[in-house]
Amino acid sequence: MIMDINDLRSLTTVISMLTFLGIVWWAYGLKSSRKRFDEAAMLPFSEEAVDRAELGLADRQLKGKAS
Repeated sequence: MIMDINDLRSLTTVISMLTFLGIVWWAYGLKSSRKRFDEAAMLPFSEEAVDRAELGLADRQLKGKAS
């Protein structure tokens, strides 16, 4: 069987479409992940960064990463 460029393009299209459908199913199809996504959506509004800064823990972490 001889494979030309059009066969490769068709195969790439099918693989890309299956990957896209898999991502859509993962994001919207799994009911158990809804809670996890809702928690992740609220992360920017969490007070953890403020609490760490008030305790002085943020400075230590930054100094450790700079070394």
